[in-house]
Amino acid sequence: MNELILKRENLTLTESQIKMIKSGWGDEEIESTTVEKITYNSDGLKVKAYLAYPNDKSQKYPCVIWCRGGIGQAGVIDQFNAQGMFAQLASWGFVVFAPQYRGNDGGEGVDEFGGGDLNDILNLIPLAEEVPQADTSRWGIEGWSRGGMMTYLALTKTNLFKAAIVTGGIANLRCNAEESTFMKILYESIMGKKDSVGFNEKCQSRSIVNFAEKITKETPILIIHGTDDNRVLPHDSLDLSYKLLENKNPFRLVMLEGGDHFLKNHRVEVDRLRKNWFNKYLY
Repeated sequence: MNELILKRENLTLTESQIKMIKSGWGDEEIESTTVEKITYNSDGLKVKAYLAYPNDKSQKYPCVIWCRGGIGQAGVIDQFNAQGMFAQLASWGFVVFAPQYRGNDGGEGVDEFGGGDLNDILNLIPLAEEVPQADTSRWGIEGWSRGGMMTYLALTKTNLFKAAIVTGGIANLRCNAEESTFMKILYESIMGKKDSVGFNEKCQSRSIVNFAEKITKETPILIIHGTDDNRVLPHDSLDLSYKLLENKNPFRLVMLEGGDHFLKNHRVEVDRLRKNWFNKYLY
């Protein structure tokens, strides 16, 4: 059997960066976990990702796929932020797989913003068999912004995940609207202008509100959104919630008052919600 992980590399951080991470996230994230940059085989393409896991090898840990936001190089997770974010999640007792998506960070292929790059998420599932710390019977998935869109789409393809978290997630591109300059720039960069061939089809196929009934009912979803998010508008999550109610999907919606797209002033609360959700359903 061919290995799916083609390359594993340690992160290269300066002493000052390590001090900043310890200050921002805590000593435990550095001392009790390992974060690596990996190259893996996804549909025959060499794709970049991060892998994080607890150093304690006395047990196996549930797996979480973490889906980044942005498109192309805009939104690529650098090593500094990877060490902080993914080590934090690993310190909570999870093995983390975080794809950069094809075509990004030196990987092969083209980022299709919810097209073939969706397989870069799903192809991490068999890859986990090559990580000794991974309990491949317990899976969660998490996505922020564009990563929320990817999470929703993944939930139409499999019922494997026992828990999902989406924060500030794109649920409806509304490609003919002018509500968010950020969203317009985002979708036009990959799908072209409104009168381009295939534009409407691409918009529809990436807007989960159009086919929410395909989301598996076996995965409880925690949806978090800031009420002052002017990038991905709050009614993305509100509109989808009505669909989930109609379809009887298990979910919880948390609207954080005054929260922007990055929820900077709600970090402690968001981390508590995330940790509790994964602990509830993966342990």
